[in-house]
Amino acid sequence: MPECVLFREVEGAVTPRRVLVIGGVARSLVNFRGPLLRLLSDRGHRIVAAAQPDAATEAVSRALASLSIPFEALAIGRGGLNPLEDWRTARAIRALVERHQPEVVIAYTAKPVIYGGLASRDLPGVRFYPMITGLGYAFSEGGGVKRTLLHGVLCRLYRRSLGRAHTIIFQNPDDQALFRTLGLLPAAARSVVVDGSGVDVGLFPPIPLPREPVFLMLARLMADKGVRVYVEAARLVRWRHPWARFQLAGALDPNPSSIRQRELTSWQREGVIEYLGKLERVQEALAACRCYVLPSWYREGIPRSVLEAMATGRPIITTDTPGCRETVEAGVNGLLVKPRDPRALADAMLAMIDADDSVVEAMGRASLEKVARQYDVRRVNRRLLEITDL
Repeated sequence: MPECVLFREVEGAVTPRRVLVIGGVARSLVNFRGPLLRLLSDRGHRIVAAAQPDAATEAVSRALASLSIPFEALAIGRGGLNPLEDWRTARAIRALVERHQPEVVIAYTAKPVIYGGLASRDLPGVRFYPMITGLGYAFSEGGGVKRTLLHGVLCRLYRRSLGRAHTIIFQNPDDQALFRTLGLLPAAARSVVVDGSGVDVGLFPPIPLPREPVFLMLARLMADKGVRVYVEAARLVRWRHPWARFQLAGALDPNPSSIRQRELTSWQREGVIEYLGKLERVQEALAACRCYVLPSWYREGIPRSVLEAMATGRPIITTDTPGCRETVEAGVNGLLVKPRDPRALADAMLAMIDADDSVVEAMGRASLEKVARQYDVRRVNRRLLEITDL
């Protein structure tokens, strides 16, 4: 797990609160919410952080302990809804809330939001702040009985869990609008949009673009992230530019739309992509690429990998879909393409290869300016402090 610089930023006197933060997996508490946890601790709040254990749990526990924040392990299943597993998750979160008696509960990702909301709704005086950090597989475009059933169950659960929320925090306006259309937003709660989780630009310094046409995609290896579209587009580009390179990094995933190992191995044998594996540090891979690509239709919140690429000064190619489209001003810091369309993606990558160096470099500079203006984690966390009154 990359070291996270948890900077200090204390402004004004605040009333100390007991705050419970519930995330999906342990590493996300540092990688995605580390600066926020540091900031809350520095402001005198008594924090408890909880998540599903993962390979980084020991390092996460040490990092949190240095902030006097205890870590609580929760069994939070991933990859769909399992009634028995989710009943255990609900009981564990309820017990966690009753044990620590928080005044404020902040939860992010689907199951912590749902079961954190259900656990908090009957306890007087608890302010619940769910963060909708993307909607994922069940809300992505596409049919299928499994996806349809999962969508229906999640809608019912969200409706119940958000019923007593103080403020519902979205990362893009499309997700907010969809929840409103589906009747998932309670009349008594307000909802706001923030600019993703932010990125610590100090950890991703700008690096000059290489001249070689190297494209990079970082993502969990799922169909809805556009992995197959990326591979097919790479084949099309290589007909014209056989020296172009297409790198892919990320882990196989238990999600129903996950790529299987057999398919990944066949792409490697074909030579169409260079698979970099699951990276603990992405900075070197970003430094080696000329353009970052994310052809996702997964209902992202604001994809963190795109923000990290922008911080290093990379032009971006991504889809004109919720969460992704917010990161790119078409023709300024990158290109937007139609989702699920390998030809459209190939045309965009060809345009990057054929463009003058000055054009591509200007897009990289525009990415830097946009991430500093809109997505710096300091700016995002100041907004979260205002929303939660912490």
